Parts: sequence; C-alpha cells; structure tokens
Amino acid sequence: MTTHDEATTNEDILDSPTGWVSDHIRQYVATDGEQGHHWRGVPTLLLTTRGRRSGKLRRTALIYGRHGDDYLLVASQGGAPQHPAWYLNLVADPVVHLQVGAEKFTARARTAGPDEKPELWRTMAALWPDYDDYQTKTDREIPVVILSRS
Repeated sequence: MTTHDEATTNEDILDSPTGWVSDHIRQYVATDGEQGHHWRGVPTLLLTTRGRRSGKLRRTALIYGRHGDDYLLVASQGGAPQHPAWYLNLVADPVVHLQVGAEKFTARARTAGPDEKPELWRTMAALWPDYDDYQTKTDREIPVVILSRS
C-alpha cells in the first residue's frame, strides 16, 4: 500500500480549482509554508486527500486549530448545504497528508463525536468567528475534523 508521503512524491496532486485557493496553495508550496501559513491573521495548512471517486490526490488550503497534539478543521464550505469534497474524501479514506508551514507528514482523520464537538467548535469559532454564521446558513451539521499524526 502506498502511503500519502510516498504518493505525493510520485503522483500529480490536483490543487483546488478555486482560483484564490489555488494561488494560496502555490505560494505556500513555493515558499515551503513561509508565505501562506498565516492568512488573514489565522494559521492555514495544506490538506491532501485521495479523491473518493477519481482516486487522484487532491489538495486544498484550510484554516486549522490545535487541540493538544491534534490539528482541527471545520468542514464548513461557507455554510453551503453540502459537505466540502475534501471532507467526503477523508471520510472515505482517512489517511491524509498535511503540510503545516514547512513540516510535511501523514495523519489520520476522524470526525469529532457529539461529546467532543462542542469544545472543539468553540476553539475553532474563537479562531474564525464566521464558523458560527456558517452554521446558521445551513441545515446540515457542520463537522469538526480531528487530524492525528500517524
């Protein structure tokens, strides 16, 4: 089985098709995280997942928080009615690759359960208050993702 660390050196990675996100990723990668790690005053990481239908590696830039040694993401998609593709991909294959600043590593993703989500949501909403607004825009429960280093 190929790990994401091995795969990212041997396979093409498709970056987000959203223009400004793609630009952010290019800058992040080109400077090894020196530029792009902080965006609008918040930390961002690069998440690479395996496409659940295509099987291709897909990368996006996301705001992250910390909880102990774990990294936290919010699958908000701005309050859209459907989950973002990256979230659906990591549910299908929870082994992901992260770049946090210059550091690159493999992690395992899971969705926060109902007992742990309220605390983690507060952590992320303190970092990016718009998350609370996004939740009011949609009927879906916006997931919080916990990423643990493999």
